[in-house]
Amino acid sequence: MSDTNREIHELLVDYSDALRDGCIPAFLKSLTREEAERIASSWEFWDATEISRILNGVGFADKAVAPNVSLFISRVDAEIASRLKKSKASPSGKRRSRTRNAAKRENRT
Repeated sequence: MSDTNREIHELLVDYSDALRDGCIPAFLKSLTREEAERIASSWEFWDATEISRILNGVGFADKAVAPNVSLFISRVDAEIASRLKKSKASPSGKRRSRTRNAAKRENRT
């Protein structure tokens, strides 16, 4: 990806490599202004990138792993349960402090 003023077919090869390696942002940063303009106006490039995406998806479909979110969900559930217990266990802080202040005032007089 270090060549400057690459042709459309060279850009497509670099794009496919970046797609495979998961570094599309690095590919985009490597583009010169002229290359970016050439890509933007080239239907050939966009058609070929779509084919590359499809082939990449098919080629790596068996290796793709769906993220396991069960640990995240259980932690969120535990946090919600903890907050519910805390809210039931003690009255709100403002009410409690007001009643304490009122009780202190009555004891002083």
